[in-house]
Amino acid sequence: MQAIRSAGADLLTMSPQRPEYNRTLIKKKKLTFDLISDPGNRVAKTYGLVFTLPEDLKQVYLGFGVDLSIYNGDDSWTLPMPARFIIDGSGIIRYAEANPDYTARPEPEDTVSVLRDILHTV
Repeated sequence: MQAIRSAGADLLTMSPQRPEYNRTLIKKKKLTFDLISDPGNRVAKTYGLVFTLPEDLKQVYLGFGVDLSIYNGDDSWTLPMPARFIIDGSGIIRYAEANPDYTARPEPEDTVSVLRDILHTV
């Protein structure tokens, strides 16, 4: 976060989880950035990032005690693909990356590196 903020940027994350679960996560993980709720994956859908969990994976989640219908407040069993966007102050997307493999997450250091590259070219 320090590297992002020292570059003059900020970080915003989104989750389809209900706000109370996001607040719990923020507190538990001591997050220092915003985590906002995207009910029903409405924003993620506009970017084409939503997928429905197949039945076998749904059962795995339930086996671990993770019921997305409770956490997300709907019975769609959908999640957003991991993605990151770097958007400038004018609302222009300067960088976009999404991965259909939901287990692959962008590394924070990679985000900072891309942000620095963009700042040097803008």
